[in-house]
Amino acid sequence: MKDLLGMMSKAKEMQAKFQAMQEEIANIEASGQAGGGLVQVTLSGKFEMRSLKIDPSLFKEDDVEVLEDLILAAHNDAKSKVEAVMQEKSRELTAGLPIPPGMKLPF
Repeated sequence: MKDLLGMMSKAKEMQAKFQAMQEEIANIEASGQAGGGLVQVTLSGKFEMRSLKIDPSLFKEDDVEVLEDLILAAHNDAKSKVEAVMQEKSRELTAGLPIPPGMKLPF
């Protein structure tokens, strides 16, 4: 019975830590760039775009497709940075837990 109560206590503690981690991740921001910094995108931890900066030199009618590609590349760069932070936070939180290899947490 002691083991069951101890396990339930640890589960509640872990749940609180996961919730705190999710709130922390929601508050992070990561910036990505493309075209040598001509286009910059900043995303939140929830992958919401917070800002978009475009160098004025890209505003030419015949370069619309290039601009679109650079925006997508900058967004994807920022997204990969947010995902890396999320993975690191998850790794820190689950350090020492007996989680089977390959099991992903719900983030």
